[in-house]
Amino acid sequence: MGCARLTRLWQRSRRGPEVTAPRAAVFGEAPWLFGARLDLLLFGGSAALSLGLLLLGYVLGISSGDSPEWVWLVLVLGVDVAHVWSTLYRVYLDPAELRRRPLVYAGVPLCCYAAGVALHASSSMLFWRALAYLALFHFVRQQAGWLKLYHRRLPPGRWDAMLEVTTLYACMIYPVLQWHAHLPRRFAWFVQGDFLTVPSTAMIALASAAAPVYGALLVAFGLRSAQRFMRGDVHPGVVLLVLSTAACWAAGIVLTNADYAFTVTNVLIHGIPYLGLTLLYGQVRGAQLPGSVLGRIMRAGLPVALLLLLGLAFAEEWLWDRFVWQERAWLF
Repeated sequence: MGCARLTRLWQRSRRGPEVTAPRAAVFGEAPWLFGARLDLLLFGGSAALSLGLLLLGYVLGISSGDSPEWVWLVLVLGVDVAHVWSTLYRVYLDPAELRRRPLVYAGVPLCCYAAGVALHASSSMLFWRALAYLALFHFVRQQAGWLKLYHRRLPPGRWDAMLEVTTLYACMIYPVLQWHAHLPRRFAWFVQGDFLTVPSTAMIALASAAAPVYGALLVAFGLRSAQRFMRGDVHPGVVLLVLSTAACWAAGIVLTNADYAFTVTNVLIHGIPYLGLTLLYGQVRGAQLPGSVLGRIMRAGLPVALLLLLGLAFAEEWLWDRFVWQERAWLF
């Protein structure tokens, strides 16, 4: 979601340098987004780390159970929660961006908070269920946003674009259908029962009908990518994005049934690329606004920028644990 909006804002940057960072300063050479090495690190590296941790879990005998505390600390707090706070570098510490849409950036969080309070007052499960499906939508749409950015860098033909978009969505929607078809699972998005339990026979039939479509799309995408590779016009970033998404969503949801497996395959490919995007943007805007808070943070270096995010993530989780969960006295 944020990726598509970022592209639109970069297009508007032609109106004046004070609005947003020049696209060329954040993006690398086409067809890559940030450059070959950084794309491989952010997308391929995060997927490789996810699958490597999954394999490590099997070796250590922890892959079939709940996530150990170190997994929660490093992945959930250190990546998943921290990547949300990195939006500060894209919006809330950029004075020009705040002046551009002040009501949106102030009003949306307040409205979301009010809606959450109203939902929880009605039913705690209704609150968690709405949050779980909103998070699922966000995870799916972020991957689609990366694909849109790749298409902006090197526009494909009409049919190739349709195949790539459809395949990417299938890589995420089919595992979610399988998830719903086999409830309850040993993992949940937030709390057990947050996904709707529908008659199992109907969901199993739907998931079974979707399986050959999912398989056919992957095969078609693979064959078309091989054909384009032979012709020399394959889009390497798109292939990397689709295959890494397919591997992690299938491994964490379809092929396994454990909280550890779901966590390590779910968090990293979502949070790490977004952290890369917001930190790169923050560096560019910080250089343009040296006297701002953003400029001072970025001038202090990447470790300081990351430590600030980790501190905010820790503070948020402290509040959750202190007033809601009360599960991690060893940390909080």
